[in-house]
Order: sequence, then C-alpha cells, then structure tokens
Amino acid sequence: MSLASWFRWNEPPNRISQRNPTEMVVETLMMELSWQIKQAEKQQRERENEYRKIKTGVDYGWLVSYPKQSYDISPGERLQLEDMCTKIHPSYCGPVILRFRQVVAEYEPEAQEVSRLFRSVLQEAAEKIKEEEEAKKLARQWNTRNRTSLSLTTFKSRSRISPFISDIKTISEDVERGTQPNRRVWSMPEFRSTK
Repeated sequence: MSLASWFRWNEPPNRISQRNPTEMVVETLMMELSWQIKQAEKQQRERENEYRKIKTGVDYGWLVSYPKQSYDISPGERLQLEDMCTKIHPSYCGPVILRFRQVVAEYEPEAQEVSRLFRSVLQEAAEKIKEEEEAKKLARQWNTRNRTSLSLTTFKSRSRISPFISDIKTISEDVERGTQPNRRVWSMPEFRSTK
C-alpha cells in the first residue's frame, strides 16, 4: 500500500458538494457577522486606548491585556438571524455582504449594535427579493393573461359585429366588408354646420 493512497483514505469526504446552497449562504453570512463583531470590538478597544492616551498623556497600551471573552450574540438571536439568512437567495449573498460592510463602515457601531445592523440589512434584502419575485410573477401573469385575452377579444368583437348591422358605422365594419372608409376619422364626432 502506497503512502499517497493512505493519505487519500484518511481525507474527509468533500463537504462542499454535500451542502445545499441555503446552508452555504447561512454559513457565509453568519461568518461575516462574527467577523464584523470582532472588528467592531477591535475598533472599540482602539478608541478606548486613544481616549486613555489623551486623558493621561501616557500610552500604556503595551501593558493592557484584553480578556479572551468577547461579545457574542445570544443563541435565540443567532437562530433568528440564521432563519432570516435562509430567506436570502444565493445570488444575493454577495450584495448582502457588501451592503452590510457599507452600513458597518458608515455607522462604526459598537460590538453590541452589529447584529442589529445585520438584521436590518437582511430585512432590506428579503423585502427587495420579495418585490422582485412579485414583479416577475405579475409579469408572467400579464403575459399569459394578455395572450389569452387578446385572442378572446378579437373573436368576441368579430362575433358581435358580423351578425348585426347597425346604423352607427364603424371602421371595423368597413374593414370586414372590404370597403374604403369615409374621409373623416370615426373616433371623432361628426360636426355638421347648420345653414
């Protein structure tokens, strides 16, 4: 048995192919959230160090040790955010991350506020996705309804005009008879001058 085959035997199966796209979106978005929380903590510590330096006039930053425990969102809130992430289509994952980074850079939030901003970005994206889906649905309905109604209206209009000949002349009657219409436009009222 060769060494290369032994290493292949010990390799874990390819996880990416086994995952479904929704799980990958949730994992990617939640990783982005945790990374942004860590960045917010880091910026918060830097601001505190700057404030101490300005207040005391001495830099003791090299002496300060930061606790290993960092801010983490509650399990209930994490489940809510993961559920919201499942509503994001994989094609929107990148734009959601970009929008989230933009909002974080704009507001420079504290670590506790990052999850609230993340929630608002997810809600905004979900609403946009819903609006686009409704627009597509309406467009599909319009296209199918328009095709059927157009054929029905032409059939109905022919059946209405042909059997009945009325005193009111219309352009469609002239077209069906194959005659030339009079000079005036039929959609305009006829004005006669009285002598």
